[in-house]
Amino acid sequence: MGSEELSAGQKITSWLSEFDTALQNEDVDQVMKLFGDQECFWKDLLAFTWNVDTFESRDEILQMLEENLATVKPRGWEINGHVFEKPGSLIGSAFEFETSLAWGRGFVWLRGGKCWTILTSMWDLKGHEEKIARSRPFGATIGQVKGRKTWYQQKQQEQQDVGRSKQPYCLIVGAGHAGAMLGARLRMLGVPTIIVERNERAGDNWRNRYKSLALHTPFFTDHFPYLQFPSNWPVLASKDKVGDWIECYTKLMDLNLWCSTECKSASYNEKEGSWEVVLEKKSGSEVFEVVLHPSQLVLACGMGGYPETPSFPGNENFEGVQIHSSQYKQGEDWTGKKCIVFGACTSAHDICLDLWEQGASEITLVQKSQTHIVTISDLIETLLEPHLEGAEYDTNFDSDAYDLKTASLPFKVLPRVQIPVYAGIAKKEADLYDRLLKAGFKTFLGEDESGILLMVLRRGGGYYIDVGASELIANGEVKVKNGVTVEAIKEKSVVFDDGIEVSADLIIYATGFGNMKDFIEMVISKEAAEKVGLCWGLGSDTKGDPGPWVGELKNMYKPLAVPALWVASGGFSQCRFYSRHVAIQLKARMEGIPTPVYTRSK
Repeated sequence: MGSEELSAGQKITSWLSEFDTALQNEDVDQVMKLFGDQECFWKDLLAFTWNVDTFESRDEILQMLEENLATVKPRGWEINGHVFEKPGSLIGSAFEFETSLAWGRGFVWLRGGKCWTILTSMWDLKGHEEKIARSRPFGATIGQVKGRKTWYQQKQQEQQDVGRSKQPYCLIVGAGHAGAMLGARLRMLGVPTIIVERNERAGDNWRNRYKSLALHTPFFTDHFPYLQFPSNWPVLASKDKVGDWIECYTKLMDLNLWCSTECKSASYNEKEGSWEVVLEKKSGSEVFEVVLHPSQLVLACGMGGYPETPSFPGNENFEGVQIHSSQYKQGEDWTGKKCIVFGACTSAHDICLDLWEQGASEITLVQKSQTHIVTISDLIETLLEPHLEGAEYDTNFDSDAYDLKTASLPFKVLPRVQIPVYAGIAKKEADLYDRLLKAGFKTFLGEDESGILLMVLRRGGGYYIDVGASELIANGEVKVKNGVTVEAIKEKSVVFDDGIEVSADLIIYATGFGNMKDFIEMVISKEAAEKVGLCWGLGSDTKGDPGPWVGELKNMYKPLAVPALWVASGGFSQCRFYSRHVAIQLKARMEGIPTPVYTRSK
């Protein structure tokens, strides 16, 4: 090339080649010369560690490599995807590689010719690849077969056998998007699985929510594995449409689904290496008990635990209706009525908007502290569309590429990346924020002004993606009480400590949910829940996310302190991406492949 400057793609290709050589030579010192001196990260999803973890310093990376490199035997690192160029001489691209056990994919960001951060992700187990694309089933049997069974007969036979004459290897509790996505992944890997759902139909966990509920994230972040939404799918789909999609998905993916089935208890027998799970199954007016003995148990029961409802003096005196937001159905029931909503995040805003649209005579929102507000247009234009670069908005969207790039930034650096983005949004939306403040509604950009993404990761709440309710608050259609406590609840009103008494026919507590570990306590035991600890959060030591720092989502998608137990939940894009890694871990264990879990020294 002479004195010609190398392109960004050539620089990444050259770095990967040097990286490949050093790794194959097991020359750890040479590997470390390719990483930044001041700051560097390595996020590994199973490929090197059989764990979900991020190594946040040269010492941690060095220790991980010294422990695992000889066994993993990585090689064949080649660029595979669009090359990105960012300010500050930052360049990045996806790549592919392989190890002794698996095919891998990843993403690397280079700064000044050295690695700033690298993501390595196990993608397929060698010899146990997903049965898709060129490996898909042929379908109809060609030729003459005595006693031939049709596809439908085979499916019926499988559904009759699994859980009866044949035990499932894996039992998933919950048939929402998390359970359905993981079930599909396991199906493609040939892992015998049953999904149990306490509702009558898959997707009812969405259908049974309040009537006006819709997704607040655009469709292109929410595609399911193997089956994307059609090109006419709404940008923001209604909850009933989402429920129908989940139900159709379970059928199209041939999942073994038991609806009207509730998981009552589970206990693990370490000697037998299996669970004893007691289910209560309903069939018409009949209720009967079924006991299964799966090797692995996955809880995919949603991002929260039980509804949290505050207790105020005089609760028992109220003559109207008091409900948690999870029990709210529709604004039509409250036309002409006076309503008080405690809480100021997503559900509270959605419910206020619905009540106003259906003619409630008076709506008061009670805000305890501050809420982060970001408009749906800002979310799409500023935060999500930059990830698309080169992809069409409505067709040919590469979810895998999107997921790899999104996951490539360690959680530790996200605040510094997001803070300037939200500073720009704050300038753009200054008028809205000012009008909300004048109406008595307090907004902020997060504890460290890093915005909605970090609030989702840290505590899964504290925000509202504005699709209409903020304007009602700003113009006074929805009244606000802030910085007050309830002094007493009377027969037809709520009295606050500022002396103001507000009349009410309906009180709604949009006050959130507990932690996912509630389900572990409910299904298994309090001891098991305490052993596992909190599920979700990063340990940022911010509100709702107690320390210490762990660097990844707490106890999600990875082996837990309770053997053969897994927690899989989150948003659509998180479940789509991490369901692959949970499925691979389960498949490996089913096949008897060694899965030594490497954990950082604390």
